[in-house]
Amino acid sequence: MKVSLFITCLSDAIYPRVGEAMVRLLAAHGVRLHFPPVQTCCGQPSYNSGYWDETRVAAKTILEAFDDSDFVVCPSGSCTYMIHHYPELFADEPEWLEKAKRLEAKAYEFTQFLVQVLGITDVGAHFPHKVTYHPSCHGSRLLGVKDEPMALLSAVKGLQFVPLPFSEDCCGFGGTFAIKMSDISGAMVTEKVDHIKETDAEVLVGLDMACLMNIAGNLRYRNEPVRVMHLAELLYEGVQTG
Repeated sequence: MKVSLFITCLSDAIYPRVGEAMVRLLAAHGVRLHFPPVQTCCGQPSYNSGYWDETRVAAKTILEAFDDSDFVVCPSGSCTYMIHHYPELFADEPEWLEKAKRLEAKAYEFTQFLVQVLGITDVGAHFPHKVTYHPSCHGSRLLGVKDEPMALLSAVKGLQFVPLPFSEDCCGFGGTFAIKMSDISGAMVTEKVDHIKETDAEVLVGLDMACLMNIAGNLRYRNEPVRVMHLAELLYEGVQTG
């Protein structure tokens, strides 16, 4: 079984520790992740901005990079769901459409792969902290990733989980939305952080570093001592210290 890591732009360039945590966690369960170095951006920024021809160029690189993989694992629900748009992009190109359908069927967000494919909900982590969880929009609403992170968090020993009020409200990032509608985006993330503060959580965890980066920026701006982590980071740290 060839399982490949699709790292995404943010994790590759800014948060490499997320990819490292994924690699080490999966290795502990017998999965050796392959990393095709030719992989690039999934094309979501250009797709959302209406530049579909440019998006096809990026998408073809992704399709070729992972064509011989049995599974593709990604630390972002947003980028994973972008792959679901590929069949639409190549509707008039039969050869690429077939590749797009194959990739869509074998691409999984990290917690999806752990729970649905490997059947793992307990990685043996110990994390004695008060934690709340932000479900990013693409992962929860479009991919349907809801039960998987909860199952993984509930198995972490010592973890005190506190539900986040209005958790399904968007954090305001939305990629280019945060630039084009910066005032609205700023108001949304401020409201999100207000709710995080209500939980008195020590740690905010999520599944998408774009959203977590946005929230972390607002927390730092307001001098709030809340640690922000991808779930893969929390689980790996919990395994190391447990």
